[in-house]
Amino acid sequence: MVKRKWQVLPLQEASELSVDDEVVAINRSAAVVKGGRRFSFSALSVVGNREGIVGIGYGKAKQVQSAVEKSIKDGKKNLVRINLAGSTIPHEITGVYCASMVRLIPAAPGTGIIAGGKVRKVLELAGVKDILTKSFGSNNPINLVKATLDGLTRLRTKEETAALRGVEL
Repeated sequence: MVKRKWQVLPLQEASELSVDDEVVAINRSAAVVKGGRRFSFSALSVVGNREGIVGIGYGKAKQVQSAVEKSIKDGKKNLVRINLAGSTIPHEITGVYCASMVRLIPAAPGTGIIAGGKVRKVLELAGVKDILTKSFGSNNPINLVKATLDGLTRLRTKEETAALRGVEL
């Protein structure tokens, strides 16, 4: 089980951004009590500016609307910057989170986003326009979204790799 902590944007920088948000999944859970069932809801949402900044949020509440609002607020607190190469990503990478793996493969301009629903929302709000993906393992929405974000945050440009190795291009 691989769990990573991402480098979150500084608060003042994140508050200045105008971001879009999309709800990825809403779960209902029930507690059986003397009078019947009590329902509570959890919401998973993705926020991003479609230009290389994206975040995910998770919220729980007694009503759906409150859970969605909490998840969006949480997503705005957890924004991360990702490296893009034009409309695609710089190189192939596999994102892993718990039992989910997502393979991200750069594609030629005009290809579009070839991805499933949960992964697609993260990539759209991150600003990726041309990419191929394949998910392996668990298809749990939370794990898929976090695996996608793991892969995106570990992307490096050629310049960053050269600087880390101490060589010139």
